[in-house]
Amino acid sequence: MRERFQLILKFLVLVFAIGFLVYIWKALPIISGYAAKVACSGIFLSGRPQERVLRDDLASFPVNLASCTVDMQDSSVTATVLGLASRKAVYRWRLGATLVNGMTAEALREQHMVRPMAPVVDADTVDWPMGDRMHPFAIGGLRLPAVSAIAEGRTVSLRMEDSAGGLGGLDEAKLQAAIGSAFGEGGAAATGTRAVVVVWHGQLVAERYAPGFTPHTRLAGWSMAKGIMNALTGILVGQRRLNTGVSAPVPEWAGDGRRVITIADLLHMNSGLRWWEFYGGPSDVTNMLFKETNMSEFAGRAGLSHPPGLVFNYSSGTANILSGIIRRTVGDDYYYRLPYEQLFYKAGMYSAVLEPDAGGTFVGSSYCYATARDWARFGLLYLHDGVWAGQRILPEGWVKWTTTGGGYGALWWLNKDESVHRRRPQLPKDCYSCEGYEGQYIWVIPSMDLVVVRMAMEHGPVLDPDVFVPAVMKALR
Repeated sequence: MRERFQLILKFLVLVFAIGFLVYIWKALPIISGYAAKVACSGIFLSGRPQERVLRDDLASFPVNLASCTVDMQDSSVTATVLGLASRKAVYRWRLGATLVNGMTAEALREQHMVRPMAPVVDADTVDWPMGDRMHPFAIGGLRLPAVSAIAEGRTVSLRMEDSAGGLGGLDEAKLQAAIGSAFGEGGAAATGTRAVVVVWHGQLVAERYAPGFTPHTRLAGWSMAKGIMNALTGILVGQRRLNTGVSAPVPEWAGDGRRVITIADLLHMNSGLRWWEFYGGPSDVTNMLFKETNMSEFAGRAGLSHPPGLVFNYSSGTANILSGIIRRTVGDDYYYRLPYEQLFYKAGMYSAVLEPDAGGTFVGSSYCYATARDWARFGLLYLHDGVWAGQRILPEGWVKWTTTGGGYGALWWLNKDESVHRRRPQLPKDCYSCEGYEGQYIWVIPSMDLVVVRMAMEHGPVLDPDVFVPAVMKALR
């Protein structure tokens, strides 16, 4: 009996050891792939010093196990883990960084993707929000002076002054304290905040940046890119090229139960497709982002786990399926121009870059970089019902449809679900948000005519929106 027990124990230990080794073997290329991609974007797209990127952006376990080699001439980053699982990401001008998957780096560079040139605009000579020039302005009869120079590590804010020169409507001390708390001041924990931008009544009333970051630094939005996918879908709905109520045009689904999945189901993440959104190791989402050539095709191979339209399951895969649908719908020539000509440049988001995968499809789930101000402009576009400077970018009714629902709308998070505990009980019911990995946020609060952006790299303590956003709101009452 004892010998049998020992034999079973040895067998279990062996099985565990083999399983652990298989898990590690599968995890290594994800770790090195993440390191190569994030470092390549941070160095070549954001233009940050490589020592800062490698030290700060790859600081958390297990990514800190990766070793990176930066080739400035080749505009690439190669990463390994203990000398194993070598992965390479290359930067292409005006396209951003892409992991080399399923092809050589040379073949990747030979791909023909023509992104339109950005208009030549001196943002400092164009008024906010289309540009960065801030003029004195008035709210409710109160006069506000313009924003001056932005300094690292210091909150720069506008003051609302009445005719007697006193403060009115905006409490500058409270606002600076609220923003300072996001940077670990006033006894608050340091949460890796890199930028905060506050836009009230259409005006940029305060912003602050961590050392090493400026208003011109492109920052990763991660899952805030899903909001971009919502906008591009809406634009094509307005052009009558897509219809949210019809079956999603995915050829591989035509012969099975997936054929009834609608575009609306994909936008609301209740497609019924089997998906595991887990970031701590090998999973559907990490395999997709760091191993696959064409992420849209990978996500589209998922089978059904629920009938479409019934069960919410957060899935980065569905955002990339939508990106692939958009590509097939409009063709490659228009596809690579679409986000820039029809969204970014119209809304003054000149810094924004939507990065493609190795197959040439925009990674609509995760890979969009823009300055904090441009992320704020994106929030303003939704706050203003898809209208920018008198021009309608999103079709009439699109924002209302996007933000209809309880806890989740159409690729935007909502806060008005009364059937369960609200996600953010201290935030207004009409608040909706784009949210991304490691602490990226755009909060839109129509009842206060307010947009708040916070960009970060959270490796430890995290920012509590139920504390931070209300503190900002109290300063604006």
